[in-house]
Amino acid sequence: MEEQKINTLWTHLHWLSVLAQQGSYTAAAARLGVSKAAMSQRIAELERAAKVTLVQRTTRSLRLTEAGQRLVDETRAAFEQIEQSFAQVRDLAEQPSGLLRVTAPVALARQQLVPLFAAYLKDFPDVRIELDLSDRLSALATEGYDLAIRHTARPPDTHVAWALCATESVLVTTPAYIGQHGEPQSPAELQTHNCLHYPRSQDTPAWTFEPRPISNPAWDAALEQTSSGFERITVPVTGNFAANNSEALREAALTGAGIALMPDFSAQAELRKGQLVRVLPDWKPVGAFAETIYAIRPYAPHVPRAIAALVAHLRTGLVGGFGV
Repeated sequence: MEEQKINTLWTHLHWLSVLAQQGSYTAAAARLGVSKAAMSQRIAELERAAKVTLVQRTTRSLRLTEAGQRLVDETRAAFEQIEQSFAQVRDLAEQPSGLLRVTAPVALARQQLVPLFAAYLKDFPDVRIELDLSDRLSALATEGYDLAIRHTARPPDTHVAWALCATESVLVTTPAYIGQHGEPQSPAELQTHNCLHYPRSQDTPAWTFEPRPISNPAWDAALEQTSSGFERITVPVTGNFAANNSEALREAALTGAGIALMPDFSAQAELRKGQLVRVLPDWKPVGAFAETIYAIRPYAPHVPRAIAALVAHLRTGLVGGFGV
């Protein structure tokens, strides 16, 4: 193919690689910010120039042909290098700029992150943030996210992760509930209370605790020591309300409906106001929610300045965690 003709097809090749990554014309068009019709036209033009079918379409899906996949595989590295080089050059600008697509858990984002994002955007007015509120673990590279905020025990090894702050699970209820039903003095007594829980599976819900590391001779005598120094106690619990969102659990607890287990960032404001109080403060809930919040992104040799600045801003804003 003559050189002049090839030079007009660089954009077409890039769009083919995005189509392969996204898996549909609609998603690829949205990622590129173009219409679906324009996307389809470019691929058709590329197929005419190559004189071979590159994409096989059906009413429900599409897949690359052997020729299309080979073309994508052999040009992917070049396009990735171009993207990295352009990002490095753009970062030479004095201020971070551009669009950042961020995904974060619903409750954490609504209660803690959105104010921090707003402050960041005041400092860097040339940056735009597109925030996806989702508790689903996204495939960052495939879905086009620049950064994910997650509380997790172990970030994926294939990604870069920055620890933002510590977090813990807290057991809470209202003073009115305690006044009416009494305050449990041990994890075992939770079995007589209405426990508002986060559903994890179809199994009977259970909460696990270990004593907080303080001196208590009675515990020292009664508990069998483990490798961590403390025995963990698992208690089956029952309740008339469960939700896979900590905000919903908090709102139910605020009505005096029962005792709820949730991340501290969901209960922080209400604990400070005295609307909620801690239950079993001498016992630490374990295994319910992860204990570290991370900023995570796919590995790349270069981190755009806008992302580095956002991570630094979040670290500063969350430095104290969510303690009361």
